Formats: sequence, structure tokens, C-alpha cells
Amino acid sequence: MFRKIKNEILGREYSLSVGFISSRKSRMINKKYRGKDKATNVLAFPLAKSEGEILLCPSVIASEAKKSKKTYQEWEGFLVIHGMLHLKGMRHGGIMEKAEKKYYEKYLDRNRPGIREDARRRRRISKGRKIS
Repeated sequence: MFRKIKNEILGREYSLSVGFISSRKSRMINKKYRGKDKATNVLAFPLAKSEGEILLCPSVIASEAKKSKKTYQEWEGFLVIHGMLHLKGMRHGGIMEKAEKKYYEKYLDRNRPGIREDARRRRRISKGRKIS
């Protein structure tokens, strides 16, 4: 499922790395690149025209999922979609929200495994490993 979402949003030729980071690391990177001194759920970095990286912070995701009454897997999946849309060049706003809703409804529901479990089943993800 991860690959399908990536291919639909970013294209087959796009090379995407997904990493999982601690809240301390998330805060440090968020402060350095966004000027915000707090841990965040997802960070997306374009590395080249057809290459990027998404960094997820499981502890922040778990806390937010609980508050929003979503499963960890649903919220993590939504944030992966959110990060991919940023890599595609979208900014926060109505157009991005419509796209998030479209992909969320198409690919994620309570009966599907989370992005992390699905991706690991097909190919082990380690920090910085590329998914193409």
C-alpha cells in the first residue's frame, strides 16, 4: 500500500526515504530548519527534483492520535500522505486538505494495517533506506 500511495502522489520515479526519529531529534531538526523549538509529528525534505525524505516521530504521533481519537496507524498514514503532499510542493490550505482527504479515504481505514507495518512487510525500512 505504501508504494501505491507514493507512486500516485509523487510518481514511480520518485525516490523516497522514510525515517523514524526520537522527539529530541525531531525538536532539534524542527528548530534548525523551521525555527520552531518543539518536536513535531512529520518533517518532509525535498533532496532533489525526484528525491525526498520524510521523518516521522512516533512519540508525537502516538500522543496526537490519542487526542484525536484515531488509531496510531491511521494518524501515521495520514501524516505520511501529508509529508508526500509537501514534497509534491503543496502548502497548507484548502487544496492540500482536499488532497489529504482524497488519499486518506482511498487508502486508509480502520481495517487496513498501518503504513509502517505494510511497508515493513514488503521491505524492511531502516533509517534513511530508500523506497522506490
